[in-house]
Amino acid sequence: MRRRSPEIARQTVVAVLIGWMLVAPTVHATCGGGGGGGMGGIASGGAATYFVPWEFVPDTESAPPGDIIVFWFPTGPENAEKSSMRESRELVNWSGQCVGVGLVPDSNSDLRSRFEAPSDEPTAVIVTRDGDVLGRVGATKGRIRVSQVEKLVGNELSARNRTLKELLKNAKLHQKEGDEDNAARLYGLITEDSCLFPSMGKKAAKALKKMGRSAPQLAEIWEGPSPDLREETTTLIVSLMERGLAAERSENLAEAQHLYEKANALDPGDPVVLRFLGELHRHHTGDWVEAARIFEQILEMPADRLSRAVALHGLGKMTIHGGGFDRGLQLFEASLREYPLSLTYRNLAVYWNTEDDHEKAYAYVRNALELEPEEVYNQIFAATYLVELGRPAEAIEIAKRHEGVLAASYNLAAIYAQLGDRAKTFELLRRHFYEYERYDAVRAKEMREAREDIVFADFHADPDFAALTSLADVDLHSY
Repeated sequence: MRRRSPEIARQTVVAVLIGWMLVAPTVHATCGGGGGGGMGGIASGGAATYFVPWEFVPDTESAPPGDIIVFWFPTGPENAEKSSMRESRELVNWSGQCVGVGLVPDSNSDLRSRFEAPSDEPTAVIVTRDGDVLGRVGATKGRIRVSQVEKLVGNELSARNRTLKELLKNAKLHQKEGDEDNAARLYGLITEDSCLFPSMGKKAAKALKKMGRSAPQLAEIWEGPSPDLREETTTLIVSLMERGLAAERSENLAEAQHLYEKANALDPGDPVVLRFLGELHRHHTGDWVEAARIFEQILEMPADRLSRAVALHGLGKMTIHGGGFDRGLQLFEASLREYPLSLTYRNLAVYWNTEDDHEKAYAYVRNALELEPEEVYNQIFAATYLVELGRPAEAIEIAKRHEGVLAASYNLAAIYAQLGDRAKTFELLRRHFYEYERYDAVRAKEMREAREDIVFADFHADPDFAALTSLADVDLHSY
């Protein structure tokens, strides 16, 4: 069956951005052939739970959209990697609510000149959508303090909120007094800020329509809770999330779930908390009904690009497992348009490999490697394709070098399967199913995937393989 190849926007510049901010590589747990998942769905954040989804700005035309834009001008990759600007609960949540976040490399001399950002020290500049400077934060001992950036943006949002409330009050007063022209003028000003303040924008648009005046067509408003960004809440949430991530990395999944759920109860409007919780259910517990509910909620609410990308990927993965191949592929493509992830590239490689389009499959392998070349799991995953490409010696070298990586057991088994080593293949699959995975719901799905995976085709009729993957016959928590 023929399918159209996706067109991936911003692939190259995002790869460069990841390269600028790459931390020590971390191995993510496997998830069948595609691999990866859990821990919020991204490896490049390292230990960060609130990894800011900066948009790379190589030229003036690439500036991120937003009614307010934060431009970050580090002096180079090392400065960016060590900066506190990489993590911020406030910036992550604001980035899903019409505050753009753009990282400007030293090569973008136009923007540096325009906003008077020196080349020898990092700077952050906060501007309006028209480019008017609202404030700037310089370096202290060669570093920007993200707290100062958060304060500037927070103060601007608070000031605009107060102004709009006063405009709304005066507009209603003018309308009550019969001065509809001035009322309409004020309502119009309010709608201009509707992206940042959708509730007030909606009220103003509704009032204009009732007056018979022209009003903009505004998007549906999220009626659920908004993130609680008070300092005391942020301190508690970040602590819970960091402890949850540490527990997940240590394979203490029950404790991780408990901590993520506690954070969600404290602030149900935070999409990042939901992202970690949804990924834990999709990848670790196998409760795909709950994972789907969480991911769909993320897509309905104002959420940062990274959280949306992980939600779309998760829904795509589960949809494909359920037999919805075309819809799953569309969700993968949508995920990459939001924010390219190695996780999505790897699962697209698996998809096209099962479609016997090996050239396209390996192109996605290369995409994953270009995005995060030092991530160990990317390297192991890429090695599963080397035998097919006529490079078995390289594949076996990588497999032996990383044989102790428990999380990579499935893909290590895939390498040995292609090399015809039955004993090693079965040993590693058994290790994956019964040492690494903890829940039968996940084992059942992964065993089913192994039965469909073409790399194990030589063993599909083997009675021992059927016994090893016996939970594939059990339907646990289907999506």
